Amino acid sequence: MAISTEEMHARQEGVQASTQNIAQAIQEVSDRAQILVKEEIELAKAEVTEKVTVLIRGAVVGILAGVFALVGLLFLLHGFAWLAYYLLPTATNTVFWGYFLVAGVLFLVGGLAGFLAARAFKRGSPPTPELAIGEAKRIQETVKAEHPEQTI
Repeated sequence: MAISTEEMHARQEGVQASTQNIAQAIQEVSDRAQILVKEEIELAKAEVTEKVTVLIRGAVVGILAGVFALVGLLFLLHGFAWLAYYLLPTATNTVFWGYFLVAGVLFLVGGLAGFLAARAFKRGSPPTPELAIGEAKRIQETVKAEHPEQTI
C-alpha cells in the first residue's frame, strides 16, 4: 500500500500543525504560570505590608502605654517620698529625707534585680543543645558498633 505524494504532504502538514498547537499550548501554560507567580508575589507583598502595618501600630500603642506607665510610676514614687516624709520623725521642711528613703529602697530593689539577672545569665550560658549532642553520640556509637541493634 503506497502513499501518494498528496497524502504524504497532508500528513506532514498535520504533524506540523499539531507541533505548532503543542508549542502554542506550552507557551500559554508558561505565560499563565508567570502571571500566576506574579500575582502570588503581589498577594504576598500585600499580606506582609498589612501585617507590618498592624505590627507598627501595635508597637506605637505599646510605646505610648510604656510612656504613660513610666510617668505614672514617677508620680507614684513622688507620692511615696511625700508619704515617707510625713511618716518619718524629722524636722519641718526636711522633705528630702522622704526622697532619700524612696531612692534607697529603689537602689535595693535594683541591686536585687541585677543580682538575680546575673545569676540567671550565668546559669543559662552557654546554651548547649544537650539532647541533640546526646542523640549524635548515640548515632555515632550505633554506626561504630559491631552489633548496632544492641546499642539502642
